[in-house]
Amino acid sequence: MQSVVVWGTGNMGATAIRSALAFPGLTLTGIITSSDSKVGSDAATFARTGEPTGVLATMDIDAALAGADAVAYMASGDTRPDEATNDIERCLRAGCHVVTPSIYALYDPSSAPAALTDRLRAACTAGRASLIVTGVDPGWANDALAVLAAGLCTRINNIRCQEIFDYSTYHQPHAVRVLCGFGMPMSEMPMMLLPGVPTMVWGGNIRLIARGLGIEIDEITESVEREPLARGLDNEMGHFDEGSQGAFRLQIIGSVAGTPRVIIDHITRIDPTCAPQWPLPDEGVGEHKVIVDGDPELTISVRADVKGGTRADGGNTTAANRLLGAISWLADADPDIYNGLDIPLNQQSSTASTHERWAH
Repeated sequence: MQSVVVWGTGNMGATAIRSALAFPGLTLTGIITSSDSKVGSDAATFARTGEPTGVLATMDIDAALAGADAVAYMASGDTRPDEATNDIERCLRAGCHVVTPSIYALYDPSSAPAALTDRLRAACTAGRASLIVTGVDPGWANDALAVLAAGLCTRINNIRCQEIFDYSTYHQPHAVRVLCGFGMPMSEMPMMLLPGVPTMVWGGNIRLIARGLGIEIDEITESVEREPLARGLDNEMGHFDEGSQGAFRLQIIGSVAGTPRVIIDHITRIDPTCAPQWPLPDEGVGEHKVIVDGDPELTISVRADVKGGTRADGGNTTAANRLLGAISWLADADPDIYNGLDIPLNQQSSTASTHERWAH
């Protein structure tokens, strides 16, 4: 049994807490929060389960890390990458394995800045601990599933990882309104869509998928399309004015010798009626797809739902579980930085722990 601390109590943190309470082979021993108002809150509060667990949120990092085997670092690194890196280094030097989606540059460690990988590898060695970073789109759709799908084809022209999502119940106002720009005037460009930012975030995934399929990407380009709202509307995220940004389509395109080979394609709306000319989910309000243009032409569609949860909870849960499932594997690995293709699809722990996954 591996003891795990969840660092972060936002969307992904709360999801990881909920999963860690029930995940085979893991026991939740601590929660680290940056919010004074959340100190002392029981894990059950974040997980939205009824029975108190006795595991309380704290801002005392050293106390939380003491004796822990691993940390699920779920605090955001979007606008605070240096702070997130410092936190992760601290955990590794304390002897805790770290699983996280927070450092975009490490989605593909081999193409990350050497100063960053050297620093964190030194921390891994010092603490006899390991690190894996994979994304929240969810990460498995932008690495393992894409490579698996390609393996089912005789010939491949290109492979597309597509996310179609409705942000109207994504309870992160800063991400929705500032980073993604929903409700922002069309004359302004949101941070996520600024030139170079998409490549910074998803370029590692593109290189990793390509390398997993035996090719090397020599160029990454970006395509951004935006659509305004035809009418004002109100939803769980508040009011959005007519004419403000209501949808965007973002494509990050990895090419080899001028031919597009690996594409990450995000179609994101604040209302399902906006931009009907773009792909819509086959069912429900959102889904992830891996689309292989090849022989055969292959499409794998995935939708995850959590009973009583928001539209984002299903995808967040699969992303958290992919990371939590890597902890037992990391415990047996040499200290190092690993990527999403290094860990097996089914991270087997003990037979007893595996049996716990089956509902009773």
